[in-house]
Amino acid sequence: MLSRGSRSSLVLPLLVTLVHLCLTRPSFSSSSSTDGFVFGGCTQQKYEPDSAYESNINSLLTSLVNSATYASYNNFTVTGSSSHDVVYGLFQCRGDLAMPDCATCVARAVSQLGGLCTQTCGAAIQLQGCYVKYDNATFLGVEDKTVVLKKCGPSEGYDADGLGRRDAVLGSLAGSGGPYRVGGSGEVQGVAQCVGDLSFGECQDCVSDAIGRLKNDCGQAVYGDMFLAKCYARYSTAGSHFYSKPHNDKSSNDGEKTFAIIIGLLAGVALIIIFLAFLRKICEGHGK
Repeated sequence: MLSRGSRSSLVLPLLVTLVHLCLTRPSFSSSSSTDGFVFGGCTQQKYEPDSAYESNINSLLTSLVNSATYASYNNFTVTGSSSHDVVYGLFQCRGDLAMPDCATCVARAVSQLGGLCTQTCGAAIQLQGCYVKYDNATFLGVEDKTVVLKKCGPSEGYDADGLGRRDAVLGSLAGSGGPYRVGGSGEVQGVAQCVGDLSFGECQDCVSDAIGRLKNDCGQAVYGDMFLAKCYARYSTAGSHFYSKPHNDKSSNDGEKTFAIIIGLLAGVALIIIFLAFLRKICEGHGK
């Protein structure tokens, strides 16, 4: 049998544990892998093997990978003895990625560039979580709204309410500030991002253009992607695209159920101990 002091001493640790579990509840993310391939492209111009330009590319890509360990965006210019050897490059991670995930994504993007663009003077690759580009022609700080990738889902048809939510989400993305923007309404989710070398005004212009093209080209599609050279805008309904939460996310549901059971049990035990301590105090009062 526990003494009153022992019972009372259990209450605080249990409540602390309960609060700690609430504050440290795991995040049941359902987004797909950040290294999923979205698109890639290469310039036609080639460089000579073992040339100064090849050495500069290797130096640039090493700098991008290293920089991704502490920043979500950076650009570099590597110069040489000749103006023909100059190479410009940048990387950017999706705005919600933690630094370790950003670094991993950039390293994987760089590792794929060699096989994707062999000995080309310029290349670009977009993964789900990051973007990497280099070229011998400067593109840093230059606004570019060229359509790089357009992808629309099946047109199952929204009702008027669904279309209204989709347009409201896209409108919120256009009106938000900052290079990375997210929004949602009901089952509709949206995300947009500009490359970090654009000014605020250029970013607004680029995102607005991407959203306008997205609404016009994808119509009533259940999801849509519009990647321009310096920004993108994407939307989806629940379960229809990469950043939507699946309806049947078993691991997520099981984890949430387990968490709820643990919290319920701990709360029940804490309440019982408090109640028993209260009863003992009343009984001792009556005995006196």
